[in-house]
Amino acid sequence: MPIAKLTRRGMTAIKPADKRVVYYDSALTGFALRVEPTGRMTYFIEYRPGAGGRSVAKKRLNLGTTEEFNPEKARERAKELLARVRLGADPAADRRADREMPLFRDFASRYLEEEAETKLKPASVRNYRSYIKKHILPALGTAKLDAIGASEVARVHRKVGKTSPVTANRLIECIGSIFRYAATCGLVEKGHNPAAGITAFKEHARERFLSAAELARLGETLALAETEGLPWRVSDNKHTPKENQRTIIDRHAVAAIRLLILTGLRLREVLHLRWSEIDFERGVALLADTKTGRRYAVLNAPALALLEDLERLSDWVIPGGDRDRPRSDLKRPWDAVRAHAGLDDVRLHDLRHTNASVAAGGGVPLAVIGKLLGHSQPSTTQRYAHLADDPVRAAADTVGNRIDAALRGRSAEIKPMRRGAGNA
Repeated sequence: MPIAKLTRRGMTAIKPADKRVVYYDSALTGFALRVEPTGRMTYFIEYRPGAGGRSVAKKRLNLGTTEEFNPEKARERAKELLARVRLGADPAADRRADREMPLFRDFASRYLEEEAETKLKPASVRNYRSYIKKHILPALGTAKLDAIGASEVARVHRKVGKTSPVTANRLIECIGSIFRYAATCGLVEKGHNPAAGITAFKEHARERFLSAAELARLGETLALAETEGLPWRVSDNKHTPKENQRTIIDRHAVAAIRLLILTGLRLREVLHLRWSEIDFERGVALLADTKTGRRYAVLNAPALALLEDLERLSDWVIPGGDRDRPRSDLKRPWDAVRAHAGLDDVRLHDLRHTNASVAAGGGVPLAVIGKLLGHSQPSTTQRYAHLADDPVRAAADTVGNRIDAALRGRSAEIKPMRRGAGNA
């Protein structure tokens, strides 16, 4: 076992032989130089991992060639690694793990295929794909999975949050899901999730409820759309002549819009409804795959009457162009309807909110509203609490009546206050 002083001066005497020769440093145990017959010289360390001892097999870890490192730099690196070995580290295993550690972009694809597509709803998978492609990969895609920390994730969150706080928060949820799966796969330590400690931006729920007048305009527009047709607009079709042109909307599309407002169901719950899932006798529909799982939805009398009068063209209540598949969306008919009704700021989902607001204003308990809408958490229904006729509103009316009477110099009699009425 040749021993040499692996310094600039000491290595001048080392020459290639006709076979490989290993020289061990005379001063630093575990530091060595491998000399090939070709003249290639490579620094390496040799050690026994863990507790050491002769029962543990030796490992070698290359540091680099003499062309890459001078003796001083190689010795300094060897000291660092051997010091880690004494503390229980295994540099060779660490390097192997680092080489095997995937890039974030590669593991994100694996997550979508193995985890997301098998456990999440298609809409959620589509959203995750979009988040990953548009926002996450440009920032984190080329980094090793275990090299990503909270600071990198927070940077992405802040950048997207400047224009879209809601999207930024969804990115954090997506990144967190990827790292939780990485821990399940044994690629990172359990609990290692750089998205976990990042505070979400405040999200302000959008509340848009149709008034009685707006509901009337919507009803008139729907009736016109499926009979005479809506007056042609320039934005409808630039190739269609303007004079006396009207757009008749498919009756099933109109029925879908009516069902949204009558039942408060979600868009996909209406579009994916099958005739076989409707029990007309009991007045319910079995929704097999909803956002909150399988559930029965109660269908009120107007909704049942609408369905009974609707022509059955396929297995789907609202069929698409291909009768064997459900209609994919209501974007074009809804854009035409809301434009004619003067409801440009109203989304289809606002029809669901309107259904809930009418229920709350009519004194329906929040727990019952939650059941009607299929909410899994009471906190979701709580957003409609301020619309309800509850004791807090009654108390406010009582206080207001007494103060108003006193200000007018009248007796403080209690009188019921009409909704929407101001002081005379």
